[in-house]
Amino acid sequence: MSLDIDYYELLEVERTADDKTLKSAYRRIAMQCHPDRNPGDAEAEAKFKAVSQAYDCLKDPQKRAAYDQYGKAAFENGGAGGFGGGTGAQGFGDFADIFESFFGGGAGGGRGRGPARGADLRYDMEIGLDEAFHGKTAEIAIDVAVQCGDCSGSGAASGSGSRTCGMCSGHGKVRAQQGFFVVERTCPTCHGRGEVIEHPCRKCRGEGRVDERKAISIEVPPGVDEGTRIRVAGKGEAGPRGAAPGDLYIFIHVSRHRMFERDGTTLFCRAPISFTKAALGGEIEIPGLDGQKHVVAIPAGIQSGKQLRQRGAGMPVLQGRGRGDMVIQIDVETPTKLTARQKELLCEFRETETGEECPQSRGFFDKVKGIWDELTD
Repeated sequence: MSLDIDYYELLEVERTADDKTLKSAYRRIAMQCHPDRNPGDAEAEAKFKAVSQAYDCLKDPQKRAAYDQYGKAAFENGGAGGFGGGTGAQGFGDFADIFESFFGGGAGGGRGRGPARGADLRYDMEIGLDEAFHGKTAEIAIDVAVQCGDCSGSGAASGSGSRTCGMCSGHGKVRAQQGFFVVERTCPTCHGRGEVIEHPCRKCRGEGRVDERKAISIEVPPGVDEGTRIRVAGKGEAGPRGAAPGDLYIFIHVSRHRMFERDGTTLFCRAPISFTKAALGGEIEIPGLDGQKHVVAIPAGIQSGKQLRQRGAGMPVLQGRGRGDMVIQIDVETPTKLTARQKELLCEFRETETGEECPQSRGFFDKVKGIWDELTD
């Protein structure tokens, strides 16, 4: 990207933009084109340097005033001019603070950090509610970068080694200067390691790792829920050239159960019962996920929608003790298929009704009658 583009155009803001707008625009564009997010992309790296230079100028009121009046000519005599190839690991003031604030790491000082840790991996696992209740041991297969066996992760061919990088003199970073501005970046030759391999391993081509399909055993604890994340340390991708491996994260997804719904450690189910059992009371049996039959007492006169709670019959507490509850919602079912004898008995029962049997129904129709009486007066 050409560095002759107007600073305001680089940051995609108007010339009247305030400090807050400038900072927001810089942060957005810099994060998009940051070299760590675009490895090997020379154009993105050039744009990152350009927008950093533009923001470093415009955020300073004096520099911005000079730029608005004279453009880049205001700074042509302020430094070495042009981007130099000098090496070094010194910090560079305010820009390092901006870099650390936006991207979580300083840009100045010190030698190269060496090989980066391997990448973390994600695996989505679907299990049933019964498996979430009891827990399980599962074996999964993933494609992952593992340490190269031929070079033991060093990246160097047998009998060879590495030497100090001539570009950065082992610092892992190089510095470029333009006028007032100094930008420090990762060395493009050694990629921040400070060393280069003389004869790369043929199998891994100097990376120290190769791709492999690997079987991993996973322990799913009892009580996991939708979205539970299980971390398996050291089972992610191997780091380059012997660096520490990343971690593997298992994200749990629990499929729907044919009978139960879940809310945390509470299990919910609906139980339809006959109107005679609702009127006279009785018992029903609910098969729990623990394999036990839970006997639920139905009180006489129970209404549809009433919830009955069985303490300790729900899901296990994840990484804790005890279990939640089971909640049974009662649905009183009106019979739809009656024999002649059953209809006869119901007719006899209806003839004996006084209205006291169903106080809610009687109260409702008393209200209805009162409304009609008021309307007809």
